[in-house]
Amino acid sequence: MGMLDRFTDIVKANINELLDRAEDPAKMVDQYLRDLTESLAEVKQETAGVIAEEKRTQRQVEDNEAEVAKYEDLARQALKAGNEDDARTFLAKKQQLVAKGDGLRAAADAAHENASKMRQMHDKLVGDIEALKGRREAIKAKVAVAKTQDKVNKVSSAGDRAAGAMSAFDRMEAKADEMLDRSNAMSELRDEPKDAAAELEKKYAEAGSTAAVDEELARLKQDMGL
Repeated sequence: MGMLDRFTDIVKANINELLDRAEDPAKMVDQYLRDLTESLAEVKQETAGVIAEEKRTQRQVEDNEAEVAKYEDLARQALKAGNEDDARTFLAKKQQLVAKGDGLRAAADAAHENASKMRQMHDKLVGDIEALKGRREAIKAKVAVAKTQDKVNKVSSAGDRAAGAMSAFDRMEAKADEMLDRSNAMSELRDEPKDAAAELEKKYAEAGSTAAVDEELARLKQDMGL
């Protein structure tokens, strides 16, 4: 049936569109539900049309059966009145209606089957939408956790870089200390060694100078009567 095929195409189109555009699952779930809700409105119209067709064909069957019963009754009345030709005419009309009724009944059966299928698919779509609404929050929660985890990973990466920088600074500081120690060592090596004899000579020279000063001081005090 064209309507049933069209209904299936509507649902498949929404699913394929969602898969093709799946970038942010949270946004896609909302969009998918909006699409399905719009499709549901269209499906409701289609289903209502099929159900109306079912009722129309069933009504035609019932009306035809009533006509058959009517001409059956007229034929009986004609026979009671002794009008066999009239009874024959009524029965011929009845047979035409019976033949017509076979086609009407076949159409009514097909309409009923189609209506049943449409009801089932309509009800399934309604149920699927409700189920997806329940799952939507869980999907959004998972997306939120994933985004938070991405932030944590970025912060952790920054921490790793900071730790690497600290390690690099430690190495540079150790290198600077090594350079300073080497420079101090070179400075000490460049200083001339001290002459021990010269140092002692200086000591005794300073001692002799001090003794001469003391003798001169004693002389002056004696001259001055101090």
